[in-house]
Amino acid sequence: MTVWKTSMRNFFAHKGRMALSAVAVLLSVAFVCGTLVFTDTMDTTFDKLFAASSADVTVSPKEATKADETPQNGRPESLPASVLERTRAAEGVKDAEGAVSSLDVTVVNSDNENMGSTTGAPTIAGNWTKNDLRSMEITKGRGPRGPTEVMVDADTAGKHHLKIGDELRTIAVTGDFKARIVGIASFTVTNPGAAVVYFDTATAQRELLGATGRFTQINVTADQGVSDVRLKRTVASALDGTVTVRTQQETTDENRSQVGDFMDVIKYAMLGFAGIAFLVGIFLIVNTFSMLVAQRTREIGLMRAIGSSRKQVNRSVLVEALLLGVVGSLLGVAAGVGIAVGLMKLMSAVGMNLSTDDLTVKTSTPVVGIVLGIVVTVFAAYLPARRAGKVSPMAALRDAGTPADGRASLVRSLIGLVLTGAGGLALYSAATADKASDGSLVLGAGVVLSLIGFVVIGPVLSGAVVRVISAVLLRVFGPVGRMAERNALRNPRRTGATGAALMIGLALVACLSVVGSSMVASATEELDKSVGADFIVQGNQRIVPQAAKAMESVPGLEHVTHYKSVAAKLTSPDGKTEASEVTAADPSYADDLRRETTAGELSAAYGKDAMSVGSDYAKKHGIRLGSTMTVAFEGGRTAELKVAAITDDDTSIDQGARYTSTATMQKYVPADRIPPDEIMFAKAADGEQEQAYAALKKAMKPYPQYQVRDQTDFKQELKDQIGQLLNMVYGLLALAIIVAVLGVVNTLALSVVERTREIGLLRAIGLSRRQLRRMIRLESVVIALFGALLGLGLGMGWGATAQRLLALEGLNVLDIPWPTIIGVFIGSAFVGLFAALIPAFRAGRMNVLNAIATD
Repeated sequence: MTVWKTSMRNFFAHKGRMALSAVAVLLSVAFVCGTLVFTDTMDTTFDKLFAASSADVTVSPKEATKADETPQNGRPESLPASVLERTRAAEGVKDAEGAVSSLDVTVVNSDNENMGSTTGAPTIAGNWTKNDLRSMEITKGRGPRGPTEVMVDADTAGKHHLKIGDELRTIAVTGDFKARIVGIASFTVTNPGAAVVYFDTATAQRELLGATGRFTQINVTADQGVSDVRLKRTVASALDGTVTVRTQQETTDENRSQVGDFMDVIKYAMLGFAGIAFLVGIFLIVNTFSMLVAQRTREIGLMRAIGSSRKQVNRSVLVEALLLGVVGSLLGVAAGVGIAVGLMKLMSAVGMNLSTDDLTVKTSTPVVGIVLGIVVTVFAAYLPARRAGKVSPMAALRDAGTPADGRASLVRSLIGLVLTGAGGLALYSAATADKASDGSLVLGAGVVLSLIGFVVIGPVLSGAVVRVISAVLLRVFGPVGRMAERNALRNPRRTGATGAALMIGLALVACLSVVGSSMVASATEELDKSVGADFIVQGNQRIVPQAAKAMESVPGLEHVTHYKSVAAKLTSPDGKTEASEVTAADPSYADDLRRETTAGELSAAYGKDAMSVGSDYAKKHGIRLGSTMTVAFEGGRTAELKVAAITDDDTSIDQGARYTSTATMQKYVPADRIPPDEIMFAKAADGEQEQAYAALKKAMKPYPQYQVRDQTDFKQELKDQIGQLLNMVYGLLALAIIVAVLGVVNTLALSVVERTREIGLLRAIGLSRRQLRRMIRLESVVIALFGALLGLGLGMGWGATAQRLLALEGLNVLDIPWPTIIGVFIGSAFVGLFAALIPAFRAGRMNVLNAIATD
C-alpha cells in the first residue's frame, strides 16, 4: 500500500510532465483501435450487404469467374433457360428466377461523364429481380419494363445529380445502348460504393450477354420448413452436377473472402504504422522516466535511507508507468473510435459509403488497445525503474541528475557497434543477392539490425555529430550557441534517445523516397529505351470492339496494335504444366515495344504457330530455339507452338511475357471466346504526331473509361501514381513524427525543470530572457538535426539496398531525391524550433530568485 500511495503521489505531482508521454500512448493506442474499428466496420458492412443480397440457394455456371472479376471475353458465363426450368421443378423450391449481371460495363450520362465509382468499386449492370428486393427498394418511379428504360441506385443518382427522365448510355463488349431513367432504388443496407443499373430481363440478356434465354445465375427461394442445406442438395441432384450450387451462407462467405484479402492489406498496413508510432513512443517514455528518476535522485536516496528496499523503489516507478499506460490507453480507445468515424466520413467523401449505423466495436478491440498500451508503457519504463532501484542512500547527499547519470557505457557502445556492423553486413548481402525473394528477407534483417544498432550507439554518435552540427550552425550565435551545444552534449543518453525517436520516422521517409524516385527513374529510362509506340490507350475496362474500331479509323496513324491476354495452360518440353497467360498481339508490337532477346528475333514469334518465352522460364525448363510448347487455350483448342524467340527478362515491362500473334490465337480460340484488347498502341506517320494525337483523343472521347496518352503523359502518370502512394505513406508516418516531436518537447520541458537552478544563476549573471529562450531553441534544433542526420543517412542506405533488389526485377536506376532529402533535413530544424516554443517560453518566465533557491 505504501508503494501504491508513493506512486500515486509522484504521478499526480508530475502530471504536467506525464501529459506528453500520455499523449504518445494515446495516439498509438488510438491508431490501433481506430484501425480495428474501421476494418471491422467495413467487414460488417460487406457482410450485411452480401447476406441481404444472396438468395437461399444460388445456381451459377461451373466455369464462372469470381464475383469481383470479369470473364476473359468480357461476357459473363451463363446458363440456358432450361436450367431455370429444371431448378423450379426440384423438390423444396418455392420459387426460382433467372438473374443477369455484368461488371464489364461503363455507364455514362448525356454529357459523356462516367457514372462509375471513383474509389475502384465496380459498376454493376443487370436485370431487376425479386431477389433484389432483399437489399433494395424502389423509392422513386418504377422498375424498367422495356429496352429503353433503366433504373439506377439512389447513391449513384445523388452523387451524379441524376433524375428520372435523364438518358444513360451503357458501354459493353456487345455494343452501346441508350436508356432513360424510369426509377431510382435505394439500398436498405449500406452500399460500399458500387454503381448499379437495372434493365428488364430481355434487355439485360441481349445487351450484356449478347444472347437471349440465358442467365448468369439462378436465385432459388426455399419452401417453408426447407433448410438451405437441404435445398442445395435437392437442386444439385436435379441438375446432375453440371453447375455450381451454393447456400446463402456459402455465397456470403465466397463474396466475403474476395474482399477479405483487400481488407487485410489495409488493416496490417495501418497496424504497421501504429507499431512504428509505438516504437517511437517507447523512446519518449524511456526519456521521461529516465529524467524523472534523475531529478528525484535525492528523494529516492532519502527513501532508501529510511528503509525502502530496491524492489519497492523499482515497483514505485513501474506503478507510475502503469498509471500512465492506463490513462493513455483508456483515452486512446475513445480516440480510436473517433478516428474510425473520421475515416468513415473521409471514405464517404471520396465515394465509398460507410454508415455509422454499422459502426462495429468488438470486445477484443478495447482489450487489445488497453493491454498493448499498458504493456508497452511498463516495458519502456522498466530500465529507468531498474536504475531507480539502484540509487543508494548516499545519493541523498548529492545533487540530482548529475552528468554522470547519462554517460554511455563501454558495453553499450560495443553492443551498438556489433549490431550496426551486423546490420551493415546484412544490407550488403541483400544488395549482392542473386534473387529478389532471397534478398528481401536479408534486407528486412539488415533494416532491423541497423536500426537497433543506431538506437543503441546513438549516445556515442551524439557527441561527434552534435559537435559537427554546432560548428556549422551554432558558433555564429556566440556564447549562447556554445551553451546550447554543451547542453545537448551534457547527457548523451538523453540526446541519443530523443534523436532516435525522430530518426525512425525520417529513416522510413528517406528510404521510401529513394525507392519511389528510383522506380520512376528506372521506369522512365525503360520507357525511353523500349517503347517505340507514340500513343498508348487503356482504361479500367477492356477495350470494347466499338472503341477499337474508332481508334483504327483515326487518320495519320502508321499502324495500330492490338494487345490481348489469353488464359492458357502451358506444358514445357520437360513435361511441366502451369496455368499462365499468353500475350497475343499484332506483329507491329515488336516495334511498339523493343524487347531485348537472348536468342532469336522477337518478330519471328509472330509467325505461324510460333511464340516466345522469357529467359528465366526458358532457363528453368531447358527451352531452346525450336523447342515445342503445348498451349491449351482456355475456351479453345490445344496448340503445339514452336519457340521462335527468347526474350530477356532483365526489364520491368512485360517481364516474363509469352508472346504469340493475334492470328495464331484466333486459330485456336473460338470467335466468341476471344478477349477484347487490354491495351492498344499506335504509331503516327512521320511528321503527323500532333495531328494524330488530337484526332485520337477526339475519336476516343465517346469512351471516357479509356485514357489516350503519349509517352510524356504516360511518364507523368507513372510519377503521379507513385507520388500519391508515397504521400499516403508519408501521411501515416506523420503519426510517428508527431510522437517524436512530443518527445523533443518533453525532453526539453523536463530538462528546463532539471536545470531550474542553473537557469536562475545564468539569469542572475546577465543572461537575458531572449538569450535564454534562444539557447533552448538552439539546443532543440541541434537535437532535431542530429536525429534527422542519422535517420536520413540510414534511410538512404536502406533505400539504396532496396533499389539493388528492384534491379533484379528490371528497375536498374538508383535515384536519390536530393531536393526531398534536403527539404526534410531543413524541415527538421523547424521541427526543433517548434518543439522548443513552450519549454523556452516557460524558462523565460522563471523568477530568478525562486530559481536560484531551488534544490
